[in-house]
Amino acid sequence: MHKNSDFMAEKKSDLGNSSTEGAADEIKMKLSRLKAKLKDSKRKKPVTTPKSTPNKITVKKKEAKKQVEAKKKEAKKQAEAKKKAKKQAEAKKKAKKQAEAKKKEAKKQAEAKKKAKKQAEAKKKEAKKQAEEEEQAKKKAEEEAKRTYEEELEEQLTEEQITDFQIHKTDMDKLINHICEIVATYGNNGIHQSDLWKKLKLTSRDGSRLALKLERMGLITREKILLKGRWTYKLIIIKSPIGTDSLSGAPCLVCPVESKCSLDGDISPKTCQFIEDWVLIELKTKKSK
Repeated sequence: MHKNSDFMAEKKSDLGNSSTEGAADEIKMKLSRLKAKLKDSKRKKPVTTPKSTPNKITVKKKEAKKQVEAKKKEAKKQAEAKKKAKKQAEAKKKAKKQAEAKKKEAKKQAEAKKKAKKQAEAKKKEAKKQAEEEEQAKKKAEEEAKRTYEEELEEQLTEEQITDFQIHKTDMDKLINHICEIVATYGNNGIHQSDLWKKLKLTSRDGSRLALKLERMGLITREKILLKGRWTYKLIIIKSPIGTDSLSGAPCLVCPVESKCSLDGDISPKTCQFIEDWVLIELKTKKSK
């Protein structure tokens, strides 16, 4: 619109100013140029639609663009959610693997601990066994150390060989009575057999056999003792054998009032002067021997 008014103003100005005929041609030429210029400007001028009435294509494009953007946004959101889910799955998988590894390690440690416990128990059992064996060996050694010559004889000799033991060219009854008399003087304290054999001038071999014989006869008992680091026996009297020698000179055999003698009567062995004199004489006789 503005261009057309400018064109008409320019035309009027040109017509008013032209005073000669030669100017008419110039005006025509200018007019032709202006027409051509106007035609060119119309051709190049874009067709625009009013803002108040947008065409349907533009609306569809915008709508389509919005939908595309919404889809892109949704796709992006889904991709991010998927990525997040994947990360969570990987983290869960990793945590599961770690848990399994921990569980496996705990199981391995438990097995190792169990194995160590078994080894400790086996070691303890072995140590206990060794200790028991050592204790048994110690006891055996102690028992061996405690073994006496008489114990070895008892294992080697039969009962008949022990009870029938005789010393060559020796009155065994007299020897046995003599031994019992000596042992009896020591009472319940007894006498060491080695001291007795020295008194009687017997070898330890004969003395040991004789002690076993007296024990079998029930005249003495043997008590095992440790003397000067060695195991031996102490002989204790049980009962003295009765010999005919002990009755010789006994006043009771020829006592004139023997029929009236009793423990509770006026005549009693408790108060008998004859018995007292006889005992004192026997004691003096033994001491002199």
